[in-house]
Amino acid sequence: MNPQQMAEQALRSERALQDLLNGISPKTQKSVIRESSSKAVLYLSEQHPEILLPHWAHFTKLLRSDNGFSKYVAIHVIANLVTAGDDGHFEKTFNTFYKLLDDESIMVASHVAGVSGQIAKAKPALQSKITRRLLDIDKTHFAADRQALIISYALPSFAQYFADADARDQDRILAFAHQQLECGSPKTRKLAKDFVTTWEQAA
Repeated sequence: MNPQQMAEQALRSERALQDLLNGISPKTQKSVIRESSSKAVLYLSEQHPEILLPHWAHFTKLLRSDNGFSKYVAIHVIANLVTAGDDGHFEKTFNTFYKLLDDESIMVASHVAGVSGQIAKAKPALQSKITRRLLDIDKTHFAADRQALIISYALPSFAQYFADADARDQDRILAFAHQQLECGSPKTRKLAKDFVTTWEQAA
């Protein structure tokens, strides 16, 4: 079965759903199982989030695992569940989630930054807290070039909710973007230039 078929089977069978959740666990398993399970779970989080919401604790546990791939899936599933309506679960998971900006894996940290705009749009009351976490990327343990990579994910996230942010946060975000105009990454410099050009006069 392809991932969509696996997801549709999970809608009909609790056992099939549990197999998918096991498939994204940190335990050692065949890569084909992990990859197909991950795609199926991500599909469910986008198309049928209500079936995954009761398993929120499972995804939170994955955030604390030592497997970067499991964390990656959990990051995106949680962002999709927040968008769909998470019944207030994310507020309790906030610190665990944003601690991953300083994860040992650059992939994990980057994707946390990358989904932050989606979460901030869905959770306006958390926008200032999210902004503070993203502005502190330069305080993480990563080398400057790795920080620049994470920031290249953060800038599009800022763009998703900048218009809705309060004036003080807008000023901080713009100042942060200006700082990136001098960073060593051409990609991040371009993103920063585009961000400043788009938003400076709007602030």
